[in-house]
Amino acid sequence: MTDSTAQGPGSSTDARFLDPDTAMDAVTLHVGDLETMTSYYSEALVLEPVEERAHGREVHRVLGRGSTPMVRLISTPGLPPVDPRWPGLFHTAFLFEDQASLAATVYRAAEHPRSRFAGSADHLVSEAFYFTDPEGNGIELYTDRDRSQWTYVDGRVRMDTLRLDPNEYLRTHLDEAVVAAGPRRAGKVGHVHLQVGDIETARAFYVDAIGFESTVEDYPGALFAAAGGYHHHVAMNIWNSAGSGPRASTLGLGDVAVIVPARESLDALISRLKERKLEYADTGKSVVLHDPWGTQLTVSLPGTTTDELLDR
Repeated sequence: MTDSTAQGPGSSTDARFLDPDTAMDAVTLHVGDLETMTSYYSEALVLEPVEERAHGREVHRVLGRGSTPMVRLISTPGLPPVDPRWPGLFHTAFLFEDQASLAATVYRAAEHPRSRFAGSADHLVSEAFYFTDPEGNGIELYTDRDRSQWTYVDGRVRMDTLRLDPNEYLRTHLDEAVVAAGPRRAGKVGHVHLQVGDIETARAFYVDAIGFESTVEDYPGALFAAAGGYHHHVAMNIWNSAGSGPRASTLGLGDVAVIVPARESLDALISRLKERKLEYADTGKSVVLHDPWGTQLTVSLPGTTTDELLDR
């Protein structure tokens, strides 16, 4: 039986878990063609180039909306292309504040000649549209329903994948004024969905060590986890990558970034990592480590400057 008033996880101050105010930060992608990818994210997702820096032969470029970085592109043309069977990125999910902002971005993405539309879905907690960028990286564009509309079963948030007609959605929510506003409408990274080799190893890392709380465990071949009662900040699936070992250096995902509110949160994370004998680097403002498949994870304090993001 569904209890619409039951509370999900997230109110705990237990040191085993990340602080409830944890959030996601800009995702880093290694790209082969920096100008093509910059053009795509600028035009299709309406992100503005914020700043860039050269690191030897590499160029790092940050794009976002307003003062919020959303993606960092690193020009690394010598790397092999993304292989959809390898662990790494399933998609980066960009969160928009309302249905009009989502519809405006979906409209831009659908109109872009380099976009590949991959579907849409009503997930009960959110409405989502999926695309693939020119180099094979998955993208989700979504907006959340108000938490008062979420339902819970046995304390876990209920999610599903139901039909969402993209044409009807645009007819209902598309607003020319919002389309014209472009990057002045807020956006951010809401969650990151990863491909992994097996779910239990992913659980041991992202839940037991990092401290996310599992939120959905009954979706075939996947695990969803979050902080603060959110539906998910990270997801892990084996749909294409079951049995994979550590990933090779390729184009695609370079870094998953998480923001925690205070140094105490980093100290609690370090305690969990030490307990499990996991290697990490502590810069004072961030903790950097790699998951069992070689994906880099950076957990940082708030107020990361664009310069610090470019230096990661």
